[in-house]
Amino acid sequence: MIKVSVLYANEPGARFDHDYYRDRHMPLVQEKLGAACLFYTVDKGLSGAPPTEPPAYVAMCHIFAESADSFWAAFGPVAEEIVADIANYTTLSPTIQVSEVVVGAGPGRG
Repeated sequence: MIKVSVLYANEPGARFDHDYYRDRHMPLVQEKLGAACLFYTVDKGLSGAPPTEPPAYVAMCHIFAESADSFWAAFGPVAEEIVADIANYTTLSPTIQVSEVVVGAGPGRG
């Protein structure tokens, strides 16, 4: 399994509409990616370390897929529409990282 992380740096004066991102953009991404998007999470930055410091990222999402190939095959044909929607919720340019999920732990996980 892979995770595609999309990170938005916490830059002074930047605009980021968390409600739009959560309620409109990410459901659009899930719809457009179809079965390639197994599930996703959305994070809203609260603080850095120490907790009195601002967060490094104002927001991020993590899209989980079976493989990088399946993600990119689904993303390619819809990339233009997804990227065009970014201006509706932020003035920031995202950083993207693709990672292999090596372990998942917690109650109910193998």
